[in-house]
Amino acid sequence: FEEFDELLFEYGLELDEDTTTDPSHPANEPHQLKIEVPANRYDLLCAEGIVRALKLYLNPEIGAPKFRIVPAPQTSQIRPYFASAILRNVTFDKLSYASFIDLQDKLHSNLARKRTLVAVGTHDLDKIAPGEITYEALPPKDIKFAPLNKTQEYTAEEMMTLYKEDKHLSKYLHIIEDSPVYPIIYSSTRQVLSMPPIINSDGTKISVDTKNVFIDVTATDETKLGYVIDMLVTMFSEYCSEPFTIEPVKVVYSSGSPSGPRTLLTPNLSPRPFVARTSYINSCTGLSLTKPQVIALLQKMGHEAYDPTPDQAATFTAINAQESLLIPGEDLIHVLVPANRPDILHECDIMEDAADLPPTSTVAKPFPPNKLSDTIRRLCAEAGWVEVLPLILCSHDENFKFLNRTDPGDLAVVLANPKTIEYQIVRTSLLPGMLKTIRENRKHALPLRIFEVSDVVVKDPREERQARNVRRVGAVFCGRRAGFEVVHGLLDRLMLGLGVRNLGNEESEGESGYYIKSCDDATYFPNRSAKIIYRPPLIAGAHITFAPVASADASNAVAAAPTSSTPTPAAPPRTRRSSLQNVLPGHSAKNEKKAGGRDVVIGEIGILHPSVLKSYELDYPCSSLEFDIEQFL
Repeated sequence: FEEFDELLFEYGLELDEDTTTDPSHPANEPHQLKIEVPANRYDLLCAEGIVRALKLYLNPEIGAPKFRIVPAPQTSQIRPYFASAILRNVTFDKLSYASFIDLQDKLHSNLARKRTLVAVGTHDLDKIAPGEITYEALPPKDIKFAPLNKTQEYTAEEMMTLYKEDKHLSKYLHIIEDSPVYPIIYSSTRQVLSMPPIINSDGTKISVDTKNVFIDVTATDETKLGYVIDMLVTMFSEYCSEPFTIEPVKVVYSSGSPSGPRTLLTPNLSPRPFVARTSYINSCTGLSLTKPQVIALLQKMGHEAYDPTPDQAATFTAINAQESLLIPGEDLIHVLVPANRPDILHECDIMEDAADLPPTSTVAKPFPPNKLSDTIRRLCAEAGWVEVLPLILCSHDENFKFLNRTDPGDLAVVLANPKTIEYQIVRTSLLPGMLKTIRENRKHALPLRIFEVSDVVVKDPREERQARNVRRVGAVFCGRRAGFEVVHGLLDRLMLGLGVRNLGNEESEGESGYYIKSCDDATYFPNRSAKIIYRPPLIAGAHITFAPVASADASNAVAAAPTSSTPTPAAPPRTRRSSLQNVLPGHSAKNEKKAGGRDVVIGEIGILHPSVLKSYELDYPCSSLEFDIEQFL
């Protein structure tokens, strides 16, 4: 048991429960191991997948199975996509048959979103008349057949009434109930096979004695359709007389399909090519693996390394022609990902599969921004504020127009193809999410005190991804009075908890601390807002150079301390002063002399403007604060 538990841990799984050690487990029931698997590892949802993965991990020389396709002899209104496959000469026993049914249920529950995206039907092929199988959409009154485990025939309308009280099927009826047409699958003799996503026909039901299995999969999402059919056949084709052979089915779409007329051979089990870099894997894992070592680790996880053809290599070079992405050939690893691993979407997924245990065990320490965030969360909670977790996506108007702000065009990351108007951009401020939270909870007793510690995203051409995350804290007070003093008190409490001194004003000669300075910001009530300004401590024995900051939404000034071996001369006073004038309104030479020109704007505090409240449908005055916490790292 301990060895198996250790093996699961090495692979990245966790043994959640072992009933062999449970004295209360019924003696007449088989013992079970409950294993916790990652949400995106659909290939581990059945015992066959787990056993196959662990065998390969322990003995990579056996190699991952090679799935082979052997030659085989208008619904767009409701469920437009269809795929199919045949498993020939299958030998099930009681356990493997139960596992086959259980995998379908698990796929229906998670990947298929309770059959709304994908539905699976399995049939005994020997009970289906030879010839073409048609997938149609008909009015419910025109559909009649005997459903699974029933001998009497019912129309589709009668079945909807019949299964209203069924504990299992009633939760799926809503998917097609209100549609004028229902999807239906017929054999060449007009024998009903299935009415997806509700129920199969009793005439083609499978059993433990079934030898040839016909699988139909219908879907509203073509990507998920491929995942499901691939998972079913790759997991259970090992029970065929010739293991891992699958008979494909030719699917002919009519002109009414979403993509027009076309012919496909399903399933497509071709491995997908990916490219990974040895240097990237080492930089993420902290290891020093050679290319052969990385390949060996990937083989243990079921992947296969290959040498690309000249055409493939030229294509990869053309795609990555930017100078910043040119990669030495000896650093590249070309990988073929098997069809049963749809969770591999990016190089980082390859990296996770190659990650090995380090040679030395160490105690981890928290990521500094996360540790600081947890400290601020604790301080806010102790002060009586409630944390909220709104979405990071919002509409363009919510992020700019509703806050009386103008979009500069080079600040927000915009989604290329947003599905709804609510999710158009990645937020550059925490305020929209908090104000929407108050709007949806305005029936609660006043006052409301909420806070959030999370990231905003801003464009940054200096980064490889052209954008970066900025960790911030925000808070909103909503009550019968504005409560500016309440959020101001929270600001002072947070700074005290972080050990940051209150300087009072910009004239202070303190070496380090914070102060607020009145400003005009259209988001806030006139003469009722201020900038939060931070003066970082001096670094002894080093020259400090600060970059100007355009606004609190953009990048704040970053201090760079050159090493003694490469000293950087201090910028001329006039140049530094002119740069800092872009950062600090009202900056003076006198203040520069006292503070060393180090003051940076990190956020704002104030009473929100009535037009902002109106845009968010709020009836009571609100005060807010928001500032960047990365300056305190």
